[in-house]
Amino acid sequence: MTVLSTKKLKPNQRELLLNAGLQFVEYDAIRTQEVSFTLSRKLKNIIITSQNGVRALCNNLSSEQLESIKSCFAVGIKTTALLAENGIKVTKTAQNGEELAHFIAKNHKSESFTYFCGRQRRDELPTLLKENNVACEEVVVYETHQITQSFDRTFDGILFFSPSGVNAFAKANKNTLAIDSIAFCIGETTATTARLHFKKVIVSNATTIESTIAKAVKTLKEESRT
Repeated sequence: MTVLSTKKLKPNQRELLLNAGLQFVEYDAIRTQEVSFTLSRKLKNIIITSQNGVRALCNNLSSEQLESIKSCFAVGIKTTALLAENGIKVTKTAQNGEELAHFIAKNHKSESFTYFCGRQRRDELPTLLKENNVACEEVVVYETHQITQSFDRTFDGILFFSPSGVNAFAKANKNTLAIDSIAFCIGETTATTARLHFKKVIVSNATTIESTIAKAVKTLKEESRT
């Protein structure tokens, strides 16, 4: 059985597939590029929804600005871990932007926020905050570029880690055999996009690459027994 990963994996992540007896093909369906920005003011409450946002934040803000952050609201445990590595304490971690927006609207409606995001960011979080009259300034800190690579074959499963990755793959493979594969997604937001292109979509138990791989291994092993 062979799995396609739309992100190049780390050695320990590859081992999870190999130890389960699965072969794999890997490539990067997207690449990100930081956008330089400057802020002259101190920060109070910030929103970060990806590790790319964290890296851009730390590369462009002064240590004084980073230290001025009072509360940080994040999406994903890996994003939270990277923030912690850089000395930024996280007040709330959510599974996706929609969940985080509902939490902020319910518990911090009177406060204002700065949202560090990608140029191709999804609409759910800013739309929900606006609908609930939560003040939020968006600062674009990176942009995403799609890598178009087609595969004229089927895979037993394809691993997706972002909506952008799904869109990049689907754009290049809409008329190939690969689109008939099972899509394994890192979270519900990615799965929502995948359902527009794939007949069978399965969501990982946690929003990590390792959990997505584990879900694929478990599912494919169970299917091989039937």
